[in-house]
Amino acid sequence: MLSTDTTMQLIWLRSDLRLHDNTALSAAAARGPSVAVYLLSPQQWREHDDAPCKVDFWLRNLHELSRALGELNIPLLIRMAPRWDEAPKVLLDLCQQLNIQTVHVNEEYGIHETRRDAAVAEALSAQGIDFYSYLDQLLFKPGTVLTKTGTYFQVFSQFRKVCYERLHGSLPGRVSKPGAQARLNIDSDTVPSAVEGFETPSDHLRALWPAGEDEALRRLDTFADSQIDYYKSERDFPAKPGTSQLSAYLAAGVISPRQCLHAAVQSNQGEFESGKVGAVTWINELLWREFYKHILVGYPRVSRHRAFRPETEALAWRDAPEELLAWQEARTGLPIIDAAMRQLLDTGWMHNRLRMVVAMFLTKNLLIDWREGERFFMRHLIDGDLAANNGGWQWSSSTGTDSAPYFRIFNPLSQSEKFDAEGVFIKHWLPELAGLNKKEVHNPANVGGLFGVADYPSPIVNLSTSRQRALAAFKNLPSRQQAGGGYE
Repeated sequence: MLSTDTTMQLIWLRSDLRLHDNTALSAAAARGPSVAVYLLSPQQWREHDDAPCKVDFWLRNLHELSRALGELNIPLLIRMAPRWDEAPKVLLDLCQQLNIQTVHVNEEYGIHETRRDAAVAEALSAQGIDFYSYLDQLLFKPGTVLTKTGTYFQVFSQFRKVCYERLHGSLPGRVSKPGAQARLNIDSDTVPSAVEGFETPSDHLRALWPAGEDEALRRLDTFADSQIDYYKSERDFPAKPGTSQLSAYLAAGVISPRQCLHAAVQSNQGEFESGKVGAVTWINELLWREFYKHILVGYPRVSRHRAFRPETEALAWRDAPEELLAWQEARTGLPIIDAAMRQLLDTGWMHNRLRMVVAMFLTKNLLIDWREGERFFMRHLIDGDLAANNGGWQWSSSTGTDSAPYFRIFNPLSQSEKFDAEGVFIKHWLPELAGLNKKEVHNPANVGGLFGVADYPSPIVNLSTSRQRALAAFKNLPSRQQAGGGYE
């Protein structure tokens, strides 16, 4: 049934698939009877390179959220808006059908998201319907953490310093979960188990990422209670369970950064920049996530697949489709690279240290445009997030804000020996190398004479000469000083 005579509130859910600490949901429920809606936008998702495993994760979390909302008598409706330019009409029709006077959303960032929300607000306003948006997926509103000259920060350490000053004043508060409302004369829609054009991932991958707020909160509690103290010392070692495994839940909004911050601060006796080094390091990572979202707003060109540093648009990237394919298919002949890529393809996730290593290999040793890597990651990551993914790729390729100096090029072999010394991670993902000892496993090309190891390819590139090639390409760029007006 779908009819009502009551003036109602509409919560338009996007990347905020939770009951607890959900600003728009809490605000709507406080104003009156509420209904939630989620728009399926498969064409837009394809244009944004959203991974099938990520879309599946959204749907699975929506299914859990629908059940939880149902216990509060808040119906969840599903509507189709294949592209976001159809959202204004779809939402206006729904508002008029249900006599809705106010729509509530949590802010999203990026050019397309901003334009979509502005178009929806305009269409609703023309019909006398209010549109309220709230700060929710960040700790600080973009535009409120600025340099002394009123510009967005371009260097993380300076951004972090101002964030610390703000946090010393007070931690961003969490909002309460809404209570149950009177039952409405509206039935929830069934959440689809799949969306056309996005294949269902393996049961194995799904089992690695259970849906729902309870799972997200369980992971946060486990990490804060027993692992965060070791985060600083273990987070760089891919064979160790040293990370929180929360990134997918943060990206989909199944958990909030405020919940994460409060858990970390509580585990550190109320401190966030002193005390336990593990907690401080993890809070630092939350602020990196924050920083890249602010960059997305302050420097919109990064939403348009443009380099943050304009002068690097002149880089002479190589067109090397066979090498790109070898990288994508984990056939580079460098075990740490191939093991990392197999982890991505199998699990929808890659260890953060390895994200940097494989990104530097693609952009420096192969001298292939960072945008190829950025796109491939987005098409496979369950935690794919435009701001973080773009920020990471541009950091590694020395085209971005606060980026690695172009002459700092990770050597995959030394990274492998340092962070997977025993070869445990490599052998897990490359069982064909299981017979090698811990010295040989990092560089099988040195084993067995001219032919290396059977069933494993020879390296597709010489690390030394390719490094020199990258250095030459960067040195040939126009002066860094004159191109972007300098960088703070």
